[in-house]
Amino acid sequence: MTDYRQAVRLYADKITELRKAFHRRPELGNEEYETADRIESFLRDCGIETRRVLGTGIVGVLHGGRPGRTVALRSDIDALPVQEATGCPFASEIDGKMHACGHDVHMAAALGAARMLAAEREFLPGRIVFLFQPDEEMNGGAERMIREGCLEGVEAVFGAHVSPDLPEGCAGFRSGKFYAASDMFVITVTGKSSHGAEREKGIDALAAAAKMTTALLALPPEITRDRAVLTVGKMHAGTARNIVPDTAVLEGILRSLGPETRKALKDGLRETAERIARETGTKADVRIIESYPGVVNDGAMTEFAASAAAKLLGPDHVIRIPEPTMVTEDFGYFLEEVPGSFYHIGAGSPYPLHNPQFLPTDEAVLTGAALHAAVLTAFLNTGTETE
Repeated sequence: MTDYRQAVRLYADKITELRKAFHRRPELGNEEYETADRIESFLRDCGIETRRVLGTGIVGVLHGGRPGRTVALRSDIDALPVQEATGCPFASEIDGKMHACGHDVHMAAALGAARMLAAEREFLPGRIVFLFQPDEEMNGGAERMIREGCLEGVEAVFGAHVSPDLPEGCAGFRSGKFYAASDMFVITVTGKSSHGAEREKGIDALAAAAKMTTALLALPPEITRDRAVLTVGKMHAGTARNIVPDTAVLEGILRSLGPETRKALKDGLRETAERIARETGTKADVRIIESYPGVVNDGAMTEFAASAAAKLLGPDHVIRIPEPTMVTEDFGYFLEEVPGSFYHIGAGSPYPLHNPQFLPTDEAVLTGAALHAAVLTAFLNTGTETE
């Protein structure tokens, strides 16, 4: 098998040049037209067939020289509405937009893997599907890409995220529950307005909403032993200081691990809001907007990817991630369709994700490219052992 740690050095200049080009020209979700054009052009130069989906999404297919299995690799492509403060030579040229979550690294690493694998296509069995997905940060492009048929025939899917919690040159793996599911909610509390001097003639929606907030924040440990977070981030109520408000609106987000906890948290939210409404004489309209399903890695696929990483990077550079994160990520939609694994790549940055100074190193890009190539080729060459 090819030593991709060595092979990636042959393309290092081009891969890091790509990363810097992406970083200079960040685009928000569903606006990634320049980004998509660059991705599509590079893939075609590698002899990889492409098709455009969702306007800015790219599906690339690399056919090996022999029949075999089909595996997919996903990279997200959108940026964040963040003003960059890194001061690096290739800093964002677009005011108020930045690749503060490392998607520039994700794209360059996936394209680097595509370039290396295209060079040895005649020796590869099966085919590799490269998924360059828009709109991960906002409304989730993964689910929409699936509806476009991007996983047809795919037997396994892999993806990765740069992590400032891991040292440069390392990769991190976790089986099972990894990223949280997220669901947004809006609760409208309706009471009865009155003059502030005659509170007894009204039904205070603001006071009810405050009591509701306190009860909701205490909810997660009451209903689940698994990790869960409920956040009330906004409250709107009232029109004047001397009027009892007749309406209050709460907005927040639920984060949970696993489908059972997710359901329990949503049910608990609704039941708690309705109970407080009864106690306060108000009415509560609860609206839950379902979002990302969370990332639950397939155990066998995660062990498979970790084994490939150990052979590539050395066992001392493979880290087992002990706890799931309450951050969310729409890669979970892919994992609901086919088995796979989402892993972490050491960013080599002292700053956290979404920080205006977050800047992974060039070595993180090259590690990601080599690791992707190793995982994909190992899967294609393994036959039925990973099933």
